Amino acid sequence: MDIIRSPRVTLLARPQFLEPEHLKVSWMGDATAGERLAEFAGRLCYMSQANPARRTTAEYLDNIRKQGHGSVLEHAVYVLLLEGISRSCSHELVRHRAGFGYSQLSQRYVDESHAAFVVPPAMLGDPKLEAAWLAQVTAAQAAYVQAVEDLMRRYEWIADKVHRRKMAREAARSLLPNATETKIVVSANARAWRTMLELRCGEGAEQEIRRMAVACLRTLMAEAPRLFTDFEIYKAEDGAEAARVTYHKV
Repeated sequence: MDIIRSPRVTLLARPQFLEPEHLKVSWMGDATAGERLAEFAGRLCYMSQANPARRTTAEYLDNIRKQGHGSVLEHAVYVLLLEGISRSCSHELVRHRAGFGYSQLSQRYVDESHAAFVVPPAMLGDPKLEAAWLAQVTAAQAAYVQAVEDLMRRYEWIADKVHRRKMAREAARSLLPNATETKIVVSANARAWRTMLELRCGEGAEQEIRRMAVACLRTLMAEAPRLFTDFEIYKAEDGAEAARVTYHKV
């Protein structure tokens, strides 16, 4: 059994921008494909490809945020793999629907006999709390393993072994706690990411999803800084990291 104390975020996919030959933009400054795509979409609205104001991409997108014209950010989609988060955390995450797509590990098909469990951030560093928590998840996993074995015997009359295992696991998973680790692929456009991050990186967010959101923000800031440059990561009064944003609900 693995015990997890922090999430892992991996970038899986980024936008590819194919600039049309007949509508070339007079680009200024460095930028990623996703940033160029957002700028191109914005300039198309006013046919300002000649860049009369001589703005760099960073300056152009900063003005977009100031004006609240976030719709052009919806064209740039980023896909992240999230690991080391609990089922409790993923249930919070998937409440964000507009602009998001999800593909999550299925407990009906995946054997959780060697499942990992995520320590709640509120318990980290307290030996007594961690020991009590560990005893509970260990007992839950043992109960799951036993239930799968018993259910496999109960349904041994089913010839299809895959279907038999699915029936056993889908019932036995009811014994696993919310702390069970899950893996989930999350796709969202830049505007949707910004909305989720503004809400979940704040000090009022639940601690685990806040930690996950800050990890996502770091990945996205490294990948497309000009789309997320107005976010600031800082250490909150509770000692954990949080983030604030300059331009709200772009």
